[in-house]
Amino acid sequence: MPEHHDTGFDTRYQRILDQIDRVKPVSYGKTRNFADGAVTRLSPYISRGVISTRMVLDSILQQDLPYYASEKLIQELAWRDYWQQVWIARGDDIDEDLKQPQADVAHHQMPLALDQATTGIDAIDAAIEELYQTGYMHNHMRMYVASVACNIARSHWRMPARWMYFHLLDGDWASNALSWQWVAGSNANKKYFANQGNINKYFYSEQKGSFLDRDYPELVSMSIPAVLRDKLEQSLSCELPVTKPPVLSPQLPTLIYNYYNLDPAWRRDEPANRILLLEPSVFNRFPIAAKNIDFMLKLADNIPGIQLFCGEFAELQGLLQAGTVYYKEHPLNQHYRGHEEPRDWMFQVEGYYPSFFAFWKRCKKEIKSW
Repeated sequence: MPEHHDTGFDTRYQRILDQIDRVKPVSYGKTRNFADGAVTRLSPYISRGVISTRMVLDSILQQDLPYYASEKLIQELAWRDYWQQVWIARGDDIDEDLKQPQADVAHHQMPLALDQATTGIDAIDAAIEELYQTGYMHNHMRMYVASVACNIARSHWRMPARWMYFHLLDGDWASNALSWQWVAGSNANKKYFANQGNINKYFYSEQKGSFLDRDYPELVSMSIPAVLRDKLEQSLSCELPVTKPPVLSPQLPTLIYNYYNLDPAWRRDEPANRILLLEPSVFNRFPIAAKNIDFMLKLADNIPGIQLFCGEFAELQGLLQAGTVYYKEHPLNQHYRGHEEPRDWMFQVEGYYPSFFAFWKRCKKEIKSW
């Protein structure tokens, strides 16, 4: 288990709102793929439900830029909503190869060199160390790591994807699992490859002679490099805090927060029992690192009066004597009972679309009506 370090992500709500206002859509569109690009660094707050993609979109639109100048950022935000819509529509199917079996799989384990950040690809190893330290990895780098794991080491995507989700502050199982499948070719028409030249360009390295320092036809057909042949049967787990039963006012409604909903503005001015529910069944299925638990609890401090309860929803339900239960819709909440409220989406486009661009085509029709 990597040692805990400061993540570098502010958890104070007003600072997070201020960060939304500092987003630069034009610079983002031009530089987002580079290591030092003008990325938003908002994804941990979106994933934890502190803010929504719609809030970021509204802020972008208030900048009154020509649409083409901000389209790339709007489109990238829409990818997150798209993955969530796939999860809603397909449920647990996203845990398996979604469109077709991943081709050329050699094993269902984790390449040891990735886990230990010893692949020999300098930029990748540095990025893994940063992931362990801070919970952050640049989106472009995530594609490189997934490609090395799935298409060079020929691991099935699921275990390496669980490893990355475990460490990411912005861990979102839909975005994570489906993006890994996109790279591995089980949720796309082809696999994604990147060679050393591509990594050098976007991450300002000058490395030569690595196993990725090849032309693409050779890269696609090469055998597994020796450095990637050792495998790890990884066992990930997390330890939730031990909590006492919450103190509940039976005459008040109860609002249920969780790992995917830490919205301080949700019913903010209403008297209510506010419970951050951490279910062992969810975290056994999708374990996260200790620093991610710390980050979540610090974000929850933005919600006055919130009480932490580690237990199953049925246990909490047994403690509720009266009053209405409210919660936000999410695929992991389907066993909750009470009043389900919708999440804040960018567009009104719902349901399963087999590709992002089919989804985006419908979104653009909405955009034209703005």
